[in-house]
Amino acid sequence: MKKFFMAVLGILLVSIGLFFCILYLNLFSFGYSFLDYVYFIIRRIECHILWAGIVLLFFALHRKGE
Repeated sequence: MKKFFMAVLGILLVSIGLFFCILYLNLFSFGYSFLDYVYFIIRRIECHILWAGIVLLFFALHRKGE
């Protein structure tokens, strides 16, 4: 049951993080370069949620002995 909730939370965090990363793609229309975009994404806490969700999914789906 614990792994199920970790997986659901991980999916939720990944979807929120991807939503904000895609939302911030609009910065290209304001003249940002790709490196400026990456630097902006690195500094945003909303996009760090993506990595936390990936880690949660990894631990939820990881099975020992297989």
